Amino acid sequence: MLDEVLQDLEAESAALDRLVSGLSPQEWSHPTLAPGWTVAHQIAHLHWTDEVATLANADPDRFYARLAESMDDPLTYVDRAAAAGVAPPDELLPRWRAGRRALIDALKAVPNNEKRPWFGTAMSPVSSATGRMMETWAHGRDIADTFPDQSREYAQPTARLRHVAFIGYRTIGHGFESHGRPAPTEPFRVELIMPDREQLAFGPEAAGNRVTGPILDFCLLVTQRRHPADLALQASGDEANAWLTVAQAFAGPPGEKREPKAARNR
Repeated sequence: MLDEVLQDLEAESAALDRLVSGLSPQEWSHPTLAPGWTVAHQIAHLHWTDEVATLANADPDRFYARLAESMDDPLTYVDRAAAAGVAPPDELLPRWRAGRRALIDALKAVPNNEKRPWFGTAMSPVSSATGRMMETWAHGRDIADTFPDQSREYAQPTARLRHVAFIGYRTIGHGFESHGRPAPTEPFRVELIMPDREQLAFGPEAAGNRVTGPILDFCLLVTQRRHPADLALQASGDEANAWLTVAQAFAGPPGEKREPKAARNR
C-alpha cells in the first residue's frame, strides 16, 4: 500500500514540477487564488511541509522542536514559513526536488505499522504519504487555476484523486469539529465518479447521509478550492447538506474558503 501511494505522490509531484518549470521567473511572482501567496509561496510551502514531514518520520525529536516553534503564533505560522522559503525558481526548484526525495526515503525507512508524530496527531507512513498527496494536488491546483492556458494537461483529473477523496471522507467529522460543531452521529455514504467513469464509494450503502458527484468536484470541495455552489455535488440528509459548508480535509483551523464564482465575477 505504501509503495502505491508513494508512486502516485511522485507522479503528482512530477506533474506539478513540469507545470511550474515551464513558468517564467516573473510568473513565479504572480499572485495565486490563495490570498497573499504567489506561485513561489505555493512551492515553498510544499517544500517546507515535506521537510517537516521528513523530520517527523526520521527524527521525531527535531520535529517536536520545530513544532514548539509554531506555538508562539499558530495562526500565522504556515504563512510565515511559506514566506521565509520564497526564492527564485532556480534555487527553489532544486530545493523542493531534493526535499521530495528525502521524504520518500524517510517514509520507506519507517517500520511497518509504526506511527510517527504530526501536528495534533500521529500518522503511519501511508497516512503521511496520502496527506502529502492531498497537499501537493491542492496547492498545485491553485497554480493551475492561476495559469489555465498553461495548465490544461495538469488540471485534468487522474485516478490519483482517489487518495484525496479518501482523506475527504475520513475527515467528515473533523470538518464539523474544526468549525465548532459536533461531529455527525449518523454514517455517511459517498459515491464518486472517477475519470474513467468507474464508481468509487465510501461508507455503508444504507446510510441516510449521502454525497454524490464527480471525484474532481469532491476533491475541490474538501480542499476548499471551490465553493459548493460551483460544484456538481448532490447531498441528501441534513448532516450531509450541512457538511458541504464545513468540509475540510486538512488539519488546523477552518481555512479561508473561496467565494462562489458569481460573487468573484461581480
